Amino acid sequence: MPQRTHTISGPDAPAEQSSSTGQILGLLWLAATLVVLVIGFRQAIFIAPTEATMGNMQRIFYYHVPLAILGLIFPYVNFGASVAYLILRRRNPLSALTADALALASAEVTVVYVSLCLATGMLWGRAAWGIWWAWDARLTSLLLLWLLYVAYLLTRRLSLSGETSTVGAVISVFAAIDVPIVYMSIQWWRTQHPAPVLTGEGSLDHSMYVAFGWNVLGWAMWGIFLIAFRFALERRRQLQQQELALSVLEASLEPIQPRFTQEPPNAL
Repeated sequence: MPQRTHTISGPDAPAEQSSSTGQILGLLWLAATLVVLVIGFRQAIFIAPTEATMGNMQRIFYYHVPLAILGLIFPYVNFGASVAYLILRRRNPLSALTADALALASAEVTVVYVSLCLATGMLWGRAAWGIWWAWDARLTSLLLLWLLYVAYLLTRRLSLSGETSTVGAVISVFAAIDVPIVYMSIQWWRTQHPAPVLTGEGSLDHSMYVAFGWNVLGWAMWGIFLIAFRFALERRRQLQQQELALSVLEASLEPIQPRFTQEPPNAL
């Protein structure tokens, strides 16, 4: 009679299956993101009409504005995760670590997006104003946001105290306060920055919305992918630290076996 074979799954099997499923979903998301970014590039560079005043230099708008929008959204992901960490760090330390991992990942992506926003804005300003930088309210408040998140990351990386997550969460609160100041600065003060083209006094031709929409979607998907990727890496690092601390604790609790030395028999 044929023998039946049974497969015994260990305790790590569900975790490995979940990890492989997450990797497949991540690769599919990455592939979709790259397709959307390519479509957005084609729309922005080759299909969208040329702006009458600035010519082809205006095409940087399709990257500068989406980066600016997302650079003001991702800080609130960091802020929400930081507040969750402050609330849970004593009630539920394991959930607090998860929130802290999301806070760190979103802070890193925020720095990337705000940096690209500043860089594209400087290129656009050079072409439009003839200068690379102007210390007006919009640019200065955005630079302050960038500096706050650089300080957040430096604190998390270089501080020797055990409260780096707490200090970083406090910094994220100040950064969240700066975000509405950045957004409202061109309405509260007279600035050299142009009026918003999507709302307010500015206007965007309807034929340009297609290229703009594809690039907002593509860069949003890219940012979500980066946050999820860095979150997964940070969670893996946290779990490795927990396992190491547990092994050290178990080793310290093991009883010390007394050693007996056998004395040689007395010579008669």
